[in-house]
Amino acid sequence: MAVEGKLWNRNFIVASLSYFLVACAFSLLMPTIPIFLSKELGVEPTRIGVVLSSYVLALLLVRPFSGYLVDTFPRKRMLLLATLLFVLAFIGYYFAITVAFFILLRFVHGLFWGLSTVSSNTVAIDIIPPARRAEGIGYFGVSMNLAMALAPYLGVTIYDAHGFHILVTAALAMGLLSVAAILFIRVPERPCPVEHAPISLDRFILVKALPILFNQLFVAFGWGTLVAFAVLYAGEIGIHNPGIFFLFLAGGVVLSRVTSGRLVDRGHLHVLMVAAMAAITAGFLAFGLFRDIRWFCFSAGLIGLGYGTLFPALQTIYVNMAPASQRGTANSTYLTGFDLGIGTGMLAGAWVADQYGFAHMYIGTGLLALAALLIYWFNSRRVFEKHRLDRPASAEAAPAANGPG
Repeated sequence: MAVEGKLWNRNFIVASLSYFLVACAFSLLMPTIPIFLSKELGVEPTRIGVVLSSYVLALLLVRPFSGYLVDTFPRKRMLLLATLLFVLAFIGYYFAITVAFFILLRFVHGLFWGLSTVSSNTVAIDIIPPARRAEGIGYFGVSMNLAMALAPYLGVTIYDAHGFHILVTAALAMGLLSVAAILFIRVPERPCPVEHAPISLDRFILVKALPILFNQLFVAFGWGTLVAFAVLYAGEIGIHNPGIFFLFLAGGVVLSRVTSGRLVDRGHLHVLMVAAMAAITAGFLAFGLFRDIRWFCFSAGLIGLGYGTLFPALQTIYVNMAPASQRGTANSTYLTGFDLGIGTGMLAGAWVADQYGFAHMYIGTGLLALAALLIYWFNSRRVFEKHRLDRPASAEAAPAANGPG
């Protein structure tokens, strides 16, 4: 259980380490599977998009049930089981030599990844003191986002030097370390209730947050295009070390994450959401319009700043619209929004890239992020203010019609 007011307790540190390791394991393969499929199996971008998005389809299917399971059964046990199954699925990549096998394996992997991430986020929120929730979510999220930015760089390096099977071995080792770390997390056991709550749609998805989920799709689209095609785009424009993109992306994510959560807790939620989507918009437009290494790195850093600010603020919105008994559901809804947006980005982005090229795809991605900003300002912030369960006294927490403070 969380020590009152103390964020950096042993449980929080171990939980963050476990989350970082499992996210590294997953992210090592994200940029390298497209390279493997393209260069070694001769697969075209459209079919690569199908392979990459198959795990997203699995996530969409399992996320709502994950939230229900995490809210119903002991959370640490669910986390341990889901993470172990996720890690064991890496063994399948040693035998993946056809597109059909990749699609099936990514689908199975996605099922376990969905349950694991919902469990991890919910356990973390149980550990974080309520008064420092957004700050804690921000720091905890650094684990995931740092892994999603650094691991692809490491993955490309290992792949180039040693090949795909050694890369899979590295991912498997990181995953097993994550499982070991979970054993040391102390979470109060939640016994299975004698009488379960009536089954309803709201047990699987946070219905009142659906307008925010719709808004989220427009900005999550961009993350899908990044993880799927940033490396291939870099090769097209002559960047010889495409992994450097993920280093600058990581820098932006970390820089924003360590400050944005605290600002959310102090009542600046709407300002941060707007600033984040503006940065993402500008970053993608620059990424598509300018093609030298300086703009390549600058765009990565700006996009990282935007997403690093967005993640904890958006997750706080979902969590603060749900009672404690529905934290798993709130987290699964938040993650479902990203799953759906990322999957759409992979599939639709692949089609646009085939038809018009990667540059036009990223310009379109920037325009979608701008649409997300407008939807948030005119609709989503009002939905949140109407349904939020916390009522801080700051000026910005006044009715949404008053605008950000």
